[in-house]
Amino acid sequence: MTTSITAEQVSARLERLPLSRWHVKTRVLVGVATFFDGFDQLMIAYALPVLIPYFALDPGMIAWTIAIGGIGMLIGALAGGWAADRVGRVPVLIGSLVIYALCSLAMATTGTLWLFLVLRFIQGFGLGAEVPVAATYIGEITRAHKRGRFVLLYELIFPAGLVASALVAAWIVPTLGWRWLFALGAIPIVLVPFLRRVPESPRWLASRGRLAEADAAMRRIEAEVASQKGDLPEPVVGEVAVVQQGQVRVRELFQGIYLRRTLMLATAWLTAYFVNYGIAAWLPTIYGRVFHLDVDTALRYSVATSIAGIIGCIVIALVIDNIGRRIAIAVAMMGSATTLFILASTGATTAGTVLVWSAASAMCIFAVNLALYVYTAELYPTRMRALGCSVGGAFGRLGIVIGPLVVGGLLERGFSVADIFVVMGAVAVVGALSTAVFAIETKERTLEEISR
Repeated sequence: MTTSITAEQVSARLERLPLSRWHVKTRVLVGVATFFDGFDQLMIAYALPVLIPYFALDPGMIAWTIAIGGIGMLIGALAGGWAADRVGRVPVLIGSLVIYALCSLAMATTGTLWLFLVLRFIQGFGLGAEVPVAATYIGEITRAHKRGRFVLLYELIFPAGLVASALVAAWIVPTLGWRWLFALGAIPIVLVPFLRRVPESPRWLASRGRLAEADAAMRRIEAEVASQKGDLPEPVVGEVAVVQQGQVRVRELFQGIYLRRTLMLATAWLTAYFVNYGIAAWLPTIYGRVFHLDVDTALRYSVATSIAGIIGCIVIALVIDNIGRRIAIAVAMMGSATTLFILASTGATTAGTVLVWSAASAMCIFAVNLALYVYTAELYPTRMRALGCSVGGAFGRLGIVIGPLVVGGLLERGFSVADIFVVMGAVAVVGALSTAVFAIETKERTLEEISR
């Protein structure tokens, strides 16, 4: 095959590739970014019971200590998506990973609050840039058939990071101290040499008119897949919709068919992450300050909630290609709202009651968070996919910022734990209704077909 090819041919060649070791290996390698997204986002929650007396934090500063990383992630998500649609997926993945790792290590060495917060902001920037681009890349190398399951099984690395954070923190914080917990965030820098060997997304290269490079990347991928699977089937170009090319402009996200998609996704990301991190980031502290549990017990309770969340993620990964994205996300969101309302109706008067119903809510809301990664990457054309994912992710980061601040503000003003769960349940209802009414279905459709 010569390099005189079309973007549609590149897409057709990707669509005809059977699932192989190359897909799984690349999914795991790129997915390490998502693992550390999960690891980091609850790491601060589990360190807080120790950081509060160390830095003498009042409730307002506790909220900002949680939120400052989310602010960095929000800005990083927008910057990373913008850059990935211009310079490529892989360079942004590598650069953002290095930023995250170095800042994590620096956070472990500081004893000054303002420097700790500055480093957490920059660390969040790197992490925020990395995660939506990783999801974009995985979506672009995957064919339409069973894409939801394949991508979400990769995204299970995210809740695995949450559980790992809980398990590691439950041992490290009481025994070795919080500094060792943050030092672990430097581990992913060892992956940089391996990421440098990952081929750039052929779909992205083709959408930029760099067809010779797209062909070269495809040849590398096809050779590795063929070494395992044997002769590959011929690509069927006629089954692939025309690929949109050209420069991406931010305003396109709010024009034509993309306006409805962007607003729906913004609502879903904001409400899901508002609920998830509004609760999860504060749970260890609530167990300690309201129910007077010791640090070890509070962290063990939080581990149970994270494990429940990963069960929900496994379930949605297995069913999303059968029931579809719209139903899966809306039902899971409403399930989270229902369990939160039940928890509030009990008065949330005991730590055990909070544990049981918050775990049930986590099982639902973690599933929503996971599903949004695959769904968002499906709704935009390749030339603006990373930007679309980053905008969705940015609204999620906004939820990460606002949720803990709202919970902190309510606690500071004397609201009960039950009141907080009512607020979270109401927010989840908004997300469920928005998705049910405005989402479109994408299962078993090629990325090019969906973007028309």
